[in-house]
Amino acid sequence: MNIQKAAAVTASGHPDEAQLAKINLYSKTPLKAEEVYCFSVRLCDDLPDRDYERFDTAALPVLAELFRGKTGIADHDWSAERQIARIFDTEVLSENGASYIRAHCYMLRTEKNADLISEIEGGIKKEVSVGCAVRRTVCSVCGKPYGACEHRKGLDYDGRTCYAVLCDPTDAYEFSFVAVPAQRQAGVLKRKGGVCMTLQELVTKSGTPELCDRLKALEEEAQFGRECRETMVAETVSLGLLLDFGADEATLQKAFSALDSRQLRTLKAAMAQKAAVLFPPEAQLPRPQSLPARLEDAYII
Repeated sequence: MNIQKAAAVTASGHPDEAQLAKINLYSKTPLKAEEVYCFSVRLCDDLPDRDYERFDTAALPVLAELFRGKTGIADHDWSAERQIARIFDTEVLSENGASYIRAHCYMLRTEKNADLISEIEGGIKKEVSVGCAVRRTVCSVCGKPYGACEHRKGLDYDGRTCYAVLCDPTDAYEFSFVAVPAQRQAGVLKRKGGVCMTLQELVTKSGTPELCDRLKALEEEAQFGRECRETMVAETVSLGLLLDFGADEATLQKAFSALDSRQLRTLKAAMAQKAAVLFPPEAQLPRPQSLPARLEDAYII
């Protein structure tokens, strides 16, 4: 999943000796301090953004490593001509209860870059967006993969707002100077292929009326399936209590609810078979032992 996160230039100036040494690890010819312009960028953080997404805090150190050596461009135009700067160092910092990545970047003090440097110094160019990839997103409410549960971003569940948490970074592409960030501090901008949406959100936003109708029918069928599953779980719990599994109803409910549909059907069938052997059906009014057995005796009142 490709992600673009907005960020901001937070500092600028000349490199010191330690910074220059790190910069020269990326330059083919050793650079002098007066040839280099440095600035720092606050990249993605672990705060919720306007799309109700956030990075997992544990993902930030991994992402910081991935961003080292990555290039800086303009408007996410992936062309050699648009390369402007490069990240030479990163660090993960904490501030006001949030963790974020600070990237230290450099560009050459050339005539071509003079206007951009002036705009950075003048506070005109101070927002950037970063492109990266993550392996998975999870629901902040239940911890399941986002889209595989009933929770939706931006909605409240028992006082908790649902967010899609971006986890397991796999790559970092670039950072780009942009005009408008989408988040207050480390906002979100997304490429078309990187938007984190559920099927319902995608169809509602971009689908045809026919697709919307089909999705509605599927949702109704899915709701019926969930109701059938709840009934099956309740029946299996009853069998567990009948067979004396040694656990109370709440424990059995939790254990059986965690099974997938195939496992639940298999367990219920086995328990029903065992219950039939231990507790065979009997007539409510049994036949007196002194009378000869007759086929219709079970029906005599």
